[in-house]
Amino acid sequence: MDLSEKIGTFPGNPGVYLWKDAAGTVLYVGKAKNLRNRVRSYLSEEKLAEAKTGTLVSEAADVEYILVDNEKEALALENNLIKQFKPRFNVLLRDDKTYPYIKLTRERYPRVYVTRRLRKDGASYFGPYFPGNLAYRLVHFINRYFKIPSCKVDLTRKHASPCLQYHIGRCLGPCVEGLVSDETYAAAVRDVRHFLEGKTKDLLRDLRQRMEAASEELRFEEAARLRDVIATVEEMEQKQKMAAASGENIDIFASYAEPPLVAVNLFHLRNGRIVDRHEYFWEDRDSFEEPEFFSALLKQFYLDQQFIPNIVHVPVDFEDREALEQLLSEKRGAKVEIHTPQRGQKRAMVELAATNARHSFDARFRVRKPTEAAMKEALRDTLNLEEAPHRIECFDISHIQGTDKVASMVVWEDGRMKKADYRKFIIQTVAGNDDFASMHEVVTRRYRRLLDEEKPLPGLILIDGGLGQLHAAADALEKLGIINQPLASIAKREEIIYVYGQESEPVHLDRFHPVLHLIQTIRDEAHRFAVTFHRARRQSSRLATELSEIPGIGEKTAAKLLKHYGSVERVRNATESDLLQVAGRAVAKRLIAYFSASPATP
Repeated sequence: MDLSEKIGTFPGNPGVYLWKDAAGTVLYVGKAKNLRNRVRSYLSEEKLAEAKTGTLVSEAADVEYILVDNEKEALALENNLIKQFKPRFNVLLRDDKTYPYIKLTRERYPRVYVTRRLRKDGASYFGPYFPGNLAYRLVHFINRYFKIPSCKVDLTRKHASPCLQYHIGRCLGPCVEGLVSDETYAAAVRDVRHFLEGKTKDLLRDLRQRMEAASEELRFEEAARLRDVIATVEEMEQKQKMAAASGENIDIFASYAEPPLVAVNLFHLRNGRIVDRHEYFWEDRDSFEEPEFFSALLKQFYLDQQFIPNIVHVPVDFEDREALEQLLSEKRGAKVEIHTPQRGQKRAMVELAATNARHSFDARFRVRKPTEAAMKEALRDTLNLEEAPHRIECFDISHIQGTDKVASMVVWEDGRMKKADYRKFIIQTVAGNDDFASMHEVVTRRYRRLLDEEKPLPGLILIDGGLGQLHAAADALEKLGIINQPLASIAKREEIIYVYGQESEPVHLDRFHPVLHLIQTIRDEAHRFAVTFHRARRQSSRLATELSEIPGIGEKTAAKLLKHYGSVERVRNATESDLLQVAGRAVAKRLIAYFSASPATP
């Protein structure tokens, strides 16, 4: 039967429908209170006249459905199927990296990290935190006062000596046997858990007991440290109480579109204040209907989120708003309202978000160059770094099938390339075509020298390559005792960015993203510098070989001549008196005799 006949057999119940092409690829996923009526409407003349619907139906060869009990279940299933199939005609929230959380790992010696992904890995997740740098400040507090580390050292094996974090008092040193007992470490982890769970009464009581015991046992330095921890925890608890009593949590969405390009801004209001802002972009929206767009966007945004605000403001109302409110309320365990403000302060906030969406659109799609400060913050946020880097050092390896292996290092600092700090390396210890070993050697040489000279490390080390090169560089740094150095790589073909320690969550950026443009620019400069150096080395090697093949001319003499004259042709054209000054009488006579017997090819 054709599509019209098949749709006529659909039930009039709630469910989800899937449009498919001739190859069985899912083109679009939708949900409906009445499947038969909704899917049949796609074949009406009015709908077929729309660009999106007309194209969808023309490409569709089949349509299927899945029945559910009610509209709320249809919303949830629709969201899951969109994430699973990523249909071309649906609104896809590709950049779904939203709020930062603090992760307390499940290991023998647990550690704390900032992450934006919630995984079923047995770890405990706390958050989300607004603004994003609050999570980093809390982890820094945990490192400093509770001494639970955030390093990436392999704790399944013992190490000979602890890293710098132990020596400056920010780690208990579980990597070295005998530095901390299991009981002491477990007590510190328990304190961290109480702190992150907000169980400050239990934590403060325990800390006071330990402070008094330390004081009675004349361990005054430890007692003073515990006193400072107690004061800090009490201060943070008081701030949280004041904030919780002062207002509502509101998210505000707005958009600006010139199809196929769309920009969305999201403002987070916490307790009456704007604490954070996020930007989202689309390049493939052939048509833009705001009600349909925000219906799809909110479902994808909140149904998989752990945190849901009690109020969401959007610029337009949409068909399944009430069903989504009910579903989000059940998920949150408290009432969630979705509003379209029409007047007053709330409407003014939506208009402010819309103004920012317009500016975001211009900055992204009209290639407006971001400021230096904005670019640093974008780097920090996009790569999930603790601090915004003001200096990036990027490495690349260049060779032809393992011959004349060289490497380059270029430097980006405070918004521009710093050519005075560029460095060239000749690979010395690696035989054959082994980029991983070459990268290991170069990174070792560079940062051993910085450590010896007591110079600061860069805010970010960037590697041209994939996971293999990234891990080779990380291993080199770890063997130097450099543990928490921000490190990333960019794979050439896919243009995927891997951040060390977050390899399971590679960063995918669209081609307009300014951070991708910056990293590509730095990477391409490192590649250019390496290739230029390699070409010069290869040319010099070839010319030196040509001269050294002359009887009586050794490699050192050939290199000396090339250094002075620059090319074999200039050596050929030099007079005997000139050659005498560079290489001596015997060499000059041999050269004159050789070039006289083999004149230059015209």
